[in-house]
Amino acid sequence: MAPFLHDTTSVEHSSTRGFRGYWRQPNLIAVDESEKLLKRGVWLYFFLLIFEGALRKWFFPGLATPLLVVRDPLALWLIVATWQKGLLPTTMYIMGVFFIGTTGLFTSTLLGHGNILVALYGARILLIHFPLIFVIGRIFNREDVLKIGKATLYLAIPMAVLIALQFYSPQSAWVNRGVGGSLEGAGFSGALGYFRPPGTFSFTNGNTLFFGLVSVFIFYFWINVHDINRFLLIGATIALLIAIPLSISRSLFFQVGLSLLFSCFAISRKPKYLGKVLVFCIGIGLAFFFLSQTSLFSTAVEAFTARFVSANESEGGLSGVLVDRYLGGLVGSLSASSELPFFGHGLGMGTNVGSMLLTGDLTYLISEGEWGRLIGELGALMGLAVIFLRLALCVNIVWASYHKLMLGDLLPWMLLSFGLLVVPQGQWAQPTSLGFSTLIGGLMLASLRVPKSSV
Repeated sequence: MAPFLHDTTSVEHSSTRGFRGYWRQPNLIAVDESEKLLKRGVWLYFFLLIFEGALRKWFFPGLATPLLVVRDPLALWLIVATWQKGLLPTTMYIMGVFFIGTTGLFTSTLLGHGNILVALYGARILLIHFPLIFVIGRIFNREDVLKIGKATLYLAIPMAVLIALQFYSPQSAWVNRGVGGSLEGAGFSGALGYFRPPGTFSFTNGNTLFFGLVSVFIFYFWINVHDINRFLLIGATIALLIAIPLSISRSLFFQVGLSLLFSCFAISRKPKYLGKVLVFCIGIGLAFFFLSQTSLFSTAVEAFTARFVSANESEGGLSGVLVDRYLGGLVGSLSASSELPFFGHGLGMGTNVGSMLLTGDLTYLISEGEWGRLIGELGALMGLAVIFLRLALCVNIVWASYHKLMLGDLLPWMLLSFGLLVVPQGQWAQPTSLGFSTLIGGLMLASLRVPKSSV
């Protein structure tokens, strides 16, 4: 055992021992500069995730390509440093994914597409970012998660201002420049002549994921208002209300709705929360009424509504959207798996970087859906194994979060409302989506750990 550590185990309920390879080990929290350095590393990962796109678009456009993987060396250092201090947990999740990742690296090079750079780019998802989920869960604890939440709310307000500027500015404007300083703009097709704004991110999905995470902490802090500055909470709530129509994103709308459903379930289990939520709902109603009187907000609502209606009609309505998006083409991929090589086409082939290196063009060589990509790259056996491990991890977190909820701790449960979508089937081939999946996975685990001094 590292000499600078001491046991501050505080997982006081048996549910948190459900991760037999993870929670069986004591929650060791360092108390010297080494622990602070690791935590700063996680914070740096968080800020790089938020501002990576800004660096690639506005500040260092000439370095857009290397900045695409700017978080990878940091993630690798965090894993190695945590392992050296004996804090990296040994779980079936890490061991299973590591085995599949290393096997896939060899089969991709020898039996698949044969490009070692593409294989390494694809393997880094499994060998670096997935283990980082457990590293964050070991380095951080519940108090650190709340600090991340507060920082997220602070960032939400200027982010809402930025996407408003992007929404109403032409694609040629500086705020809408694309990766590498492209004058074509970073916006994505929306509705009524307006584009979906990306915020500080390289692509619009980053804006959707960011405000999805914001919604989780907004719901949590409205139920636990003593943990947050009320003016900050009100400002962030207004920012979220503005961001939903400005994003022209159904995914964000569904995410906020899911967080609301999780809140309602928590209230049904703990009626003491009801009064606070009623105050929140009344406040939301008033804020929406006043915002709807402004032309800026009403225009965004019209564009969002038009996009919502047209997209639902083309994709078979709400049920078709939810089923297709969540399953990610799994059924179709399984039916086509008989035509695949046993070890798939190779790691990295389903990513944009892989397609550029292999064909010189940005195209989906395998599948746009995450589960279809995994099966296409790794084959049915290893691809399904990764899917199973991701699902099994979420099932364990669901169980532990529910028991925390029964003990009166709402935080893990609310984080689950976001993590339950992005961890099992988030598009990890896209760096921003991969980053948010890694972050929320680690935060969910960390939220289950309470420092002894807080018990």
